[in-house]
Amino acid sequence: MGKDSQFYKDKTKNQKIKLRELISQLPKCAADYIYSKEHTTQPSTLISYSYDLLTFFRFLGASNPTIDGSDLKKIDYGVLNKITADDIIEYQRYLELNVVGEQHENDKKAIARKMSPLRGMFKYHYTRHNIDDDPTATVELPKLKKDKNIIRMNNYEVQAILDAIDNGTAYTSERQRMYNQKTRGRDLAILTLMLNTGIRVSECNGLDLNDVDFHVNSLTIVRKGGGQDVIYFNQEVADVLKDYINGERQYINPIEGHETALFYSLQGKRISVDAIENLVKKYAKIVVPNKKITPHKLRSTYGTALYRETGDIRLVADVLGHENINTTIDYYAAIEDEHKRQARNAVDFRRKDT
Repeated sequence: MGKDSQFYKDKTKNQKIKLRELISQLPKCAADYIYSKEHTTQPSTLISYSYDLLTFFRFLGASNPTIDGSDLKKIDYGVLNKITADDIIEYQRYLELNVVGEQHENDKKAIARKMSPLRGMFKYHYTRHNIDDDPTATVELPKLKKDKNIIRMNNYEVQAILDAIDNGTAYTSERQRMYNQKTRGRDLAILTLMLNTGIRVSECNGLDLNDVDFHVNSLTIVRKGGGQDVIYFNQEVADVLKDYINGERQYINPIEGHETALFYSLQGKRISVDAIENLVKKYAKIVVPNKKITPHKLRSTYGTALYRETGDIRLVADVLGHENINTTIDYYAAIEDEHKRQARNAVDFRRKDT
């Protein structure tokens, strides 16, 4: 059923409820900015924006004696007009590390992300002449180094992690082996599926049984932006999915409201995003301890392998559901180690021209 499933209907409804709850805590100036983004931005993104703006206004309330931190909703354009570039710089330092009260520590990437809605809010009100100046305009964001060494698994590591789950060698004790026998088929199906299709962890979590079509070996998934898509899988994926569906899954007693899910927890609930992330990390830590493997790294592994086999970056972008092809290029077009190996024989000054 894809995006028409009850799971996605409930998910969308709950996100809207959560967003309204957060907006109700924001000053009107911030709430107006969030409302202006509702038709162009996903609710999950707006929820993150709202949390980040709440963090900023709480910072103001705690650090500025002229602001009543007990009621952030009283903050108005007059207060925004008094905020300077120095205040924004101080806030960036606060985001980097704070050990008093609301404790946190953020790297440069996280700081840049948390600054994005703040910059957007000030720009929004400045262009509408609600404030006289935009204090964020002259403040530099942390400089981010582009990480060219995307973590991914090679063919040997992929086979090793799947074999370890299948054969039970991923478990370090008899107790673990006994416990994980109950989920071996499910775990093998999830990792095989993700490694051979590149689907996101949220797309895997949202799968219903009727989203699988074994006649053409396809899956109906709901992408990150809420759009529906159909992807295709190979016979290896088909075999492990059938083994799980006709085996472990038949013995699950789902709780009410979770009857349609493809993958279950041992409690009979739809397996959560966190649970998928944890099981990927669990197996990877045992089999590939020198690499920090997450579900997104499984996606990078598939994307890199697909690009290596086809050389078609647009195909990779389409299969992975990237709206912007530059995202794909950044991740997969520069396979540095292979390029370096190719370069060693590219130049030969003793070679005679023919």
